[in-house]
Amino acid sequence: MTIQTFRQISAYNLKTFRRNYVSEISGSLGDLGTFLPIAIALAVNGTISLSSTLIFSGIFNILTGLFFGIPLPVQPMKAIAAVAISRSFNNGTIAAAGIFVGICIFLFSITGLLRWFADVIPIPVIKGIQVGAGLSLVIASCGNILSSLGWVQPSWADNRIWAIAAFIFLIITNVYRRVPYALIVFILGLIFATITSALAADLPSIAFWHPYTVVPTPHQWSVGALDAGIGQIPLTTLNSVVAVVHLAGDLLPNIQRLSVTSIGLSVAGMNLIGCWFGAMPVCHGSGGLAAQYRFGARSGSSVIFLGALKLLIGIFFGESLVGLLKRFPSALLGVMVIAAGLELVSVGESLNTTGARDIMKASFGILGDARQEIGPMLSDEDRKRRWTVMMVTVGLLVGFRNDAIGFLAGMLCHVGYELPGLWEKVRRRWNEGRVRLE
Repeated sequence: MTIQTFRQISAYNLKTFRRNYVSEISGSLGDLGTFLPIAIALAVNGTISLSSTLIFSGIFNILTGLFFGIPLPVQPMKAIAAVAISRSFNNGTIAAAGIFVGICIFLFSITGLLRWFADVIPIPVIKGIQVGAGLSLVIASCGNILSSLGWVQPSWADNRIWAIAAFIFLIITNVYRRVPYALIVFILGLIFATITSALAADLPSIAFWHPYTVVPTPHQWSVGALDAGIGQIPLTTLNSVVAVVHLAGDLLPNIQRLSVTSIGLSVAGMNLIGCWFGAMPVCHGSGGLAAQYRFGARSGSSVIFLGALKLLIGIFFGESLVGLLKRFPSALLGVMVIAAGLELVSVGESLNTTGARDIMKASFGILGDARQEIGPMLSDEDRKRRWTVMMVTVGLLVGFRNDAIGFLAGMLCHVGYELPGLWEKVRRRWNEGRVRLE
């Protein structure tokens, strides 16, 4: 990045925040529905340090906003977190998993493998990964967060009534987009959590951060890398690098396009630094970007604000926040996760329009302006095939709860449609060569 580019990004961030600071602040809170539940679960088990997680993710938020200029999230590595929670990993094992993934993504980035990978994946498969990730968020929220709520249980501040009210409010803000939904819901949830914590005499107290390092043992390296790290690599590559680059181009087309390599190096750097200090393994993700965009964020100033807030809270309160955060209403968090999922699902709508990147690229050479309407670029058969490839990707991803399986299924479906054309091309070239020999 040049100094001139950095200045342009900084000017854009400042200008956007000055004009729409309420929307930027609201948008910055959009990804908390994913961040908080996982961070709390890992901190309660002693798997990570909550203060280190807040501090390092806050620093990474700030750097991300400064260098990329978009509301790019810093969110948990979900595959690693799922294994760590289910098996009660200690801090050395989860650190080993995060560092292992960071090393792999770093090697993929500097060797050009990530860029090649992004170039060869068809757009229907990428959109299938995005839509599948969005549906997975909705299903996870309904199944894991909201389904356990009763009409008045588990408390007056967290029940099915509040979830319905939050969802109705979400529907209203789909029409009135300028209403800062995430900010209002977050403040309400924080008030409820504070009241219930005060009643339980478990309010946070000043507890300055005491940094320490985590050095995994050989056994922790093997368990973390093999049992959790390997499963995270396809998820990070597909959803946190390739899909997020394409989603950023779809949602924010007027901002300089992200580089696959730069996003990969960012993911690698975050884990090669933070995990040594007990922080949670993190990545960028298309779900978090969709959430922050849905709630109003349009520039890097949103995540810079969030990062500064995390940094201050982590330094001065740290581990004492666990009790308060545990009492944040699941009803409100669950609906925020649903909103993020629905925003991510909506990107599939542009699959067969000039909003799709491959169609846009094709139309660019015809009109000189990729955003002009040029009529149908695809035949009905092409549209059906692209839709089928996307839905095969979505179906297998959601069905198996595995991005890699969805990706492989979508690629096989795409190749299956392409084989007749490839065979015809090979046969024609063979015949042309035989004619020249005669």
